[in-house]
Amino acid sequence: MTVDLNLFAFLAGAVLYMIYGGIYYSILLGKKDQDGAGPVKYVVAVLVAFISSALVGVLVQGTESSGLASGALVGGIVGILVSIVYLKNALFGLMTKRMFLIAIGDHLIIFTLLGALHGWFL
Repeated sequence: MTVDLNLFAFLAGAVLYMIYGGIYYSILLGKKDQDGAGPVKYVVAVLVAFISSALVGVLVQGTESSGLASGALVGGIVGILVSIVYLKNALFGLMTKRMFLIAIGDHLIIFTLLGALHGWFL
C-alpha cells in the first residue's frame, strides 16, 4: 500500500491548524499567559502544524476514509488518544485542571477538523 499525500490538503491542513491554534489560544489564554519562550514557540507551532497535517493525512488516506464524516472519525480518534496522554499527565499533577481542559479541547477539535479536511480531499 502506498500513500500519496494530497499536497493541497496537506498545506490547507497546516494553515487550518495555525489559524485555529492562533484563535483558540488567543481567546482562552490571553496575552499574559502566552509570554515567554519568545519567537521559538511560533516556529515550533508552525512545524507542529505541518507535521500534524501530514500525519493525519497519512492516517486518513491509509484507512481510505474518504468523506468528511469518516475523515473526522479518524481525526477524532487521534484527538482522543492525545487527550488520554494529557489525562495521565493531569492525574500525576503535571498540569493544572484548566490547562488540561484547554489542551484536550484544542486537540479533540483540531484533529477532528484535520481528519475531516483530509477525508474531504480523498
